[in-house]
This record gives sequence, C-alpha cells and structure tokens, in this order.
Amino acid sequence: MKKELLMASALVSTLGAASVAEAVTATMSGSLKIGQEFDSPDSGTETNSTHDKANFSVSLSETTDGGTTISSSFMLENESGGVDDDNAIKLTFSDGSALELLNAGNASGTHDVSIPGAGGEQGVAGTTTANAPTGIDFGAGSTTFGVEWHSAADFMADGLKVSASYSGDNGSAATGTVAMDTSWGVGATYVTTAGDSTVTIGAGLAGSSIKQTGTQVTNAQNGFHVGVTAVTGDLTIGVGYGDGDTLVDDGASSALASTQVDGSVVKAGVKYVSGDITLNLGAVSGEGKDSSTVGTAGTTDDAWDEVNASIGYAVASGVSAVLGYTNVSISDEGASVTDGGSAWYVGATMSF
Repeated sequence: MKKELLMASALVSTLGAASVAEAVTATMSGSLKIGQEFDSPDSGTETNSTHDKANFSVSLSETTDGGTTISSSFMLENESGGVDDDNAIKLTFSDGSALELLNAGNASGTHDVSIPGAGGEQGVAGTTTANAPTGIDFGAGSTTFGVEWHSAADFMADGLKVSASYSGDNGSAATGTVAMDTSWGVGATYVTTAGDSTVTIGAGLAGSSIKQTGTQVTNAQNGFHVGVTAVTGDLTIGVGYGDGDTLVDDGASSALASTQVDGSVVKAGVKYVSGDITLNLGAVSGEGKDSSTVGTAGTTDDAWDEVNASIGYAVASGVSAVLGYTNVSISDEGASVTDGGSAWYVGATMSF
C-alpha cells in the first residue's frame, strides 16, 4: 500500500509539473514624449498644439532545444490616430540567419540606411495635392502575407548582411482602387572602416504587382534606394537616394481613386554629439510626377524641399530635452504653392 501511494504521488507530481507552461523571456522598453509645436504655414492661420505620446514595447523570445530562437513583439501606444502594430514572428537559427513570418515587410526597406535629421515632432500641416516622395524607400511595399529571410552576419564577406522577401495576395477582391497583389524585395548592408571612420552602406531593390478593375495604372509600386553614413568619433554624416514608383490614395470617387507617382528623393544629414548635447541638421529634396488622368503617367514635377534642425540635451539618465525646427517649400505641377511653411517644437522625452 505504501508503494502504491508513493507511485501515485510521483505520478501526480509529474503530471502537475508537465501541465505548467514555461513563460517566454520578455524585455520591456518605452518612452513618454511631451512637447509643444508651433506651426506657421505659408498660407492660413498659425496654430500651436501639444504632443503627448506614450508607448510601451514588449519583446518576447525563447530558444528551442535545437538552438532556434522564436521571437516577436508588441507595442501599446497612446497618441492621436493610433498605430498599425505590424509585428512578424521571427525565427533566428543557430547559424545567425533568420526568417520572419507574417507582416514581414519588404527586404528593400530593411536596409534603408538611417540618415541624420532633426529630432522633435514638428511638421508643416498645410494641405496639398503635391505628391513628391520624402523617404528613400518609398518604392518598397508588401502585404501582410509575407516572409523575409535575413542572412547571418559576414555573409560571403566581412561586414555584409543581406535579406530577401516575398509577400502574396491577401485575398481581397479587386476593385477600382489599386491594391497590392504580390511584392518582392532584396537588400544588403555593408559595414567597413576607412581610417578612423566606420562606414555603413545600405541598398535595396523592390517590385510588386497590383490588382485592379477598370483602366490600369502604367506602373506598380517599385524602386531602389542606396544610402551611406560615416561615423567619425562624435560626428555622423549621411546621404541617401531613392527612385521609383508608388501609389497614393487620393480619396477620389473616380475609377482609379489612387494617384500614380513616379519620383525620386535625396536626403542628407549631419549629427554631432558633444557631451550631453546633440546637434542635428538635415535636408530633404524630393520630386515626383503624379498622374492627372486614369492610367496616364504625369509629365510635370511636384517638389518637396525641406531643411530641419534640432538641439537635444541629456537632462538626466533616460531624460532628454529637444528644440526642433523645420521649414518646407512645396511645388505642385511645376508651380510654387503656399502649402509649405515652418514649425517649431520644444519638448522632452523620458525613456526606459
């Protein structure tokens, strides 16, 4: 009887232990950003508004007995307009390569080099029909049903990493508004040294197919970009270029309801850190020909020319203050319009 009780006790203990699910490893981070923006458009009324943005991010990961790390993340954000929290499930293998599943994005955009620019939340609020691009990876697009593969570090050469992606049809019905059907992308980042500088070069190429009823646009979303940054001590200098086609939802009730844009953009910036002070200076120059009729490419340039600057100060650990400024000039169909202007921002960020 005693042996039977001991066996029963052991069995219950084993079953109880097996029924408890182990928790994955979680790391948390977040920030609270509060500031005031003063917007002075070239036409219209000067306004000021308070920016109050809080976000809380959680990263989850666990490693299998075979050495594969499974990870994902989610974010809670409190700000006007909400946020599209597209996070993939990422598998990182023992050799350092990785595979993202669902919401994977486009590999071209993964290798978009970050060009220095002003901190803060200042932005010109003027409305315009001009459609010049402002980001160098504007030609990269994807659907939620996508996968992206990342190589391990030092792929075929020291300092080289590459990625490739593909996304498929999300199953929605074709309508008059242009929708993405499939997409693909490839990209690479190369890091090397030149004297006392660390140089990073990033490039990407993307393409897609679309689905649409009625008159077809002449080009789907596609393009390429290349950028380079050089870090020498406390000084960072960067420049990037993008070229391609994109589609903008213009809200029209026509059969197209999407404007086709053939554009290019140049971005450049400088960042300098001196003790607790960080200085940023940036410039953006974009141009694009947007379609004026269904299925017909545009012939006259829209333009977006921007300069921005900021000064940041580290008040305490995790706390920084920033003063930022942006000025924008806009042209629509080759003619200057009064939809640009300038904006100031003063605020602080608390991060953990």
